[in-house]
Amino acid sequence: MSHLTLKLDTVHLSDEQFYHLCQNNRELKFERTPKGELIIMSPLGGESGNREADLIIDLGIWNRQTGLGYTFSSSTIFKLPNGGDRSPDAAWIQRERWQALTPEQRRKFPPIAPDFVIELRSATDDLEMLRSKMQEYMNAEVQLGWLINPQQQQVEIYRQKQDVEVRNLPTQLSGEDVLSGFSLSLFCY
Repeated sequence: MSHLTLKLDTVHLSDEQFYHLCQNNRELKFERTPKGELIIMSPLGGESGNREADLIIDLGIWNRQTGLGYTFSSSTIFKLPNGGDRSPDAAWIQRERWQALTPEQRRKFPPIAPDFVIELRSATDDLEMLRSKMQEYMNAEVQLGWLINPQQQQVEIYRQKQDVEVRNLPTQLSGEDVLSGFSLSLFCY
């Protein structure tokens, strides 16, 4: 099992309560859907953790070279405008958008949708749940998202107002207009 979903139909956690729940239980990884469902996720295994780290490193190196924005790890929860509290495996936000937040907003769970997200499917992740999460990002105005699926040797590319593009691995991914000059070569993952 990769996660546990608690349906909290009669319990409504405020943003502040959700923040404190996460802070008081740092050994657990939480997310919250726009419906208020609380998702508790299990830790990653070695292969998934290594793959995730490599993706963050590649994105971070590109970002350091360009200085165009900020890179975030899977430990960051974003308060999305559609009501969800989500933590993609890797995320990036344009410099101007991040700096428009107050210091307090940046310190807690930033109330902003990233410009770019990556979700990496681990062996125990439910594919339909990840697809739903990617659609949630698109509904929150994320500009570009990659769902990397090593189990099926595919990547799904999500763009605003476009159908999902599915590519088989190996493939070369482009950051397009969102991450100008960023590319990632994915081989048999």
